[in-house]
Amino acid sequence: FIRYSYPFFGSAAPIMTSPPVEIRKNMEVFLPKSYCAFDFATVPHQLRDTFFRLPLVVELWHKDKTAKDLLLGVARLQLSNVLASEKTRFLGANGEQCWRQTCNETVSVTAAQGSGNRIAELSYATTLEDYGLVKVQEVIVSDSSQSVDAGQQCHIPHTQLHCAPEDHQEPRETLEYKAALELEMWKEMQEDIFENQLKKKEMVHMQALAEEWKKRDREREALVKKKVAEYNVLEEQLQKTLRDVDKQEQQLFSAELELQRAKKELQVEHERNLQVLQDSVRRAKEECAHQLELERSKIKQLEEDKLRLHQQLYEAENKHKILEEEFQQYKEQQSNKPEIQLQLKLNLLTLEKVELGRKLESATKSKLHYKQQWRRALKELARLKQREQENAMAHLKKQQQELEHMRLRYLAAEEKELGKTDRQELEDIRNELNRLKQQEERKQLQDAKDNSANKVDNLHCRKLSENTDDYLCRLIEERDTLLRTGVYTHEDHIVSELDRQIAEAIAKRNVT
Repeated sequence: FIRYSYPFFGSAAPIMTSPPVEIRKNMEVFLPKSYCAFDFATVPHQLRDTFFRLPLVVELWHKDKTAKDLLLGVARLQLSNVLASEKTRFLGANGEQCWRQTCNETVSVTAAQGSGNRIAELSYATTLEDYGLVKVQEVIVSDSSQSVDAGQQCHIPHTQLHCAPEDHQEPRETLEYKAALELEMWKEMQEDIFENQLKKKEMVHMQALAEEWKKRDREREALVKKKVAEYNVLEEQLQKTLRDVDKQEQQLFSAELELQRAKKELQVEHERNLQVLQDSVRRAKEECAHQLELERSKIKQLEEDKLRLHQQLYEAENKHKILEEEFQQYKEQQSNKPEIQLQLKLNLLTLEKVELGRKLESATKSKLHYKQQWRRALKELARLKQREQENAMAHLKKQQQELEHMRLRYLAAEEKELGKTDRQELEDIRNELNRLKQQEERKQLQDAKDNSANKVDNLHCRKLSENTDDYLCRLIEERDTLLRTGVYTHEDHIVSELDRQIAEAIAKRNVT
């Protein structure tokens, strides 16, 4: 619960909320019966000075049934902030114009003991209502009947009392008694109005708190149901997980047994394979040593064979040189004998005979070919002459027609023109036409002769080229035949002569 007091409001008694409420960490609660209203009268400058100078100190207490109340923290409310709030206008109970200022703030509650750390936050609302100036009635009171209201501070002017002797007036009829009675009645009426307003506000706040409490209660119930459902789901998942873990442990145990058995088998297999491998390595080493000895003996034998073969090669080379010298001497002896010379001449004459036969045959073939080409050229020449004559006749006819037209025109002009100058011009035109006709005929004949001569020359050149190619091929065949016999070389006279004739034939063909 919280507790505070502010004597400036007219009462020094502490104000406390009740009943105490339980507060947990990160939790927001509403303090019951925390609303309180004060009615007091003061001047504006005194109100401002007091609010700025004295903050409202609110204490946060912890109540324990078995121990003494403990002060937890303190919060200081700066009441001057309400003076800076916006003013709103409203009508009072008697219809007068009043002003209201409201301020909502949150302050920190610092620990009462220790380093002053923040332990909570306090949200509050302060409202200041200004009802205007207090209307003071002129009341005549005695010096002994002056009193000050504890709930309201108001400045009442002291007036001078003019009282009659007491033995001449009743106490209930005195002005002091009437003023005091009227003041008490007014106080009771104001207290009733204040209590009614306070009850209404408290009822509104309690209804809001009850609705909020019901809403929070429903939310808590829904949250609890949700958490219970989640807990049930988690419990089922946990049971399932435990069953899975037990199953996995059994599988793991069986897998470990299988692994140990496989490990033992692998160890035995490894030892057996290692023994086999060692035996194989030992046998391989023995075989390698034996093979090495064999290879060494083979290398030694091969070296001996190599020396022997080198000796044989040297002897064979010497024999080859001796045989080469003997063959050269034999060749020289054979070339100096007369039978060999006659045989060479006979071979040469035989080749010349063969060559002459080839020439005769080639000449016969060339003659026949030349005759055929000559006949073909004559036929072509006759055909060309005939075509040229036909063209010349056609051209001549065309010129004759033109001359006839010109003659007719000339006759017509001669009939029309009788002057000597015109007749002379017509004569010149006629002579010019005749001259052009003769030139055209000579030109056609010359072209025909030139074409015939060119064709004959082309045929003759083609014939000579073919004869040269045949002669060149024959010379090359004769030279190759002599060289293939093995008796003649390029340095012999007959082969050199054939090479010279081949070169001349090639040069002649290129020139042609």
